[in-house]
Amino acid sequence: MKRNRIAAIDVGTTKVCTIMADTDGDDNIRIIGVGVAPSSGLQKGMVVNVNEAKDSIYRSVRAAERTAGYKLESAYIGVTGRHIHSVNSRGAIAITRNDQVVRPEDMRRVLDVARSVKFPNEQKMLHVIPRTYAVDGQEGVKNPVGMHGFRLDVETHIITTAITSVQNLTKCIRSVGVEVADLIMEPLASGEAVLSNEEKLGGVMLADIGGGTTDIAVFKDNTICHTSVLPVAGYQVTRDISIGLGLSYELAEEMKRKYGSVVPGMEEDTDSERTLSHDGHSVSYRELSQIIGVRIEELIRLILLELPNADYSRMIPAGLVLTGGGANLPGIAELAEQVTKLPVRVGYPVQLYGVSDALHDPAYATSVGLLLWKMRNKGSEGWQIRENGLRRFVSRLMKLFAK
Repeated sequence: MKRNRIAAIDVGTTKVCTIMADTDGDDNIRIIGVGVAPSSGLQKGMVVNVNEAKDSIYRSVRAAERTAGYKLESAYIGVTGRHIHSVNSRGAIAITRNDQVVRPEDMRRVLDVARSVKFPNEQKMLHVIPRTYAVDGQEGVKNPVGMHGFRLDVETHIITTAITSVQNLTKCIRSVGVEVADLIMEPLASGEAVLSNEEKLGGVMLADIGGGTTDIAVFKDNTICHTSVLPVAGYQVTRDISIGLGLSYELAEEMKRKYGSVVPGMEEDTDSERTLSHDGHSVSYRELSQIIGVRIEELIRLILLELPNADYSRMIPAGLVLTGGGANLPGIAELAEQVTKLPVRVGYPVQLYGVSDALHDPAYATSVGLLLWKMRNKGSEGWQIRENGLRRFVSRLMKLFAK
């Protein structure tokens, strides 16, 4: 059986992760290459130094290629940053044919109407996701093709992104010899990796706590209904530790990763009073945990404010799922439960076949999810880098005339 190759690159504020995989006819994914490199040149999910970002991506891609044993040609890329905006939009059309049967071209036409939303010139559509259809007022239709009706409505979730930010990111990707197959908003990808169908159906909120941003997605009735990006994440926690304990940022990050905990009271009293030593510096475990706990509690409250409905228990009865590298802090789920009064769990990406042992960590939820999103949403409208195809077409024409 022939297997198709697929790849994803998650360009984060603290790390770049490249995954190379192949799939069979049943869309089963096998991981055959993984490359992780420290990230430089990015801030809050956006490129601020092209050369440094390019070098980080290069090292991640080459590490994955060495494991897989072949050259990476194209990949799906995750996008995040405060420049991303979303809105829910409705569209409606009349079915004027004599048979009054909804056809695929009608679905395309109603989506065209729904996407005619006014947004700033510097923004470009990243995703147009159909949430639900209605035929002659009958709501909750997932696939109206073949149904009879005079009117077809659609409700969509539209995500836009800053053109210049995406251009900087794609420039870095292409400069290392990799074409951009498509761009995907990161919390959509993370949701594919860590959420169950039951959670998406009942109502759940996902918060992917990365190094520079916290990506948020709310699912209800098995579809996306809200997305947003908070410019607060692991960086602010480390910075508070650095200032509060008088440590360099690098040392504060090491202390957080090695000893950090959200709720010191969960430990034994004698344990919480111990002194931590690292690289000639000594800090109080209780003080370290208190600084982390205060910042994380503030972040959880900011996450709740992103909910489009203040009635949490009805909007997201399945609760809150925390993922991303920041979700690895011990005690974070318990603290979040105290703050939100909702069920809270830490989301681990689904385990895939192949060399994927290192990926079973919340920090790699987006990386794994980028592959799963494209496998499960083949018909969804994304960025679709059309200029790539045009450039290749013109290049082929020039070569033909040269001959």
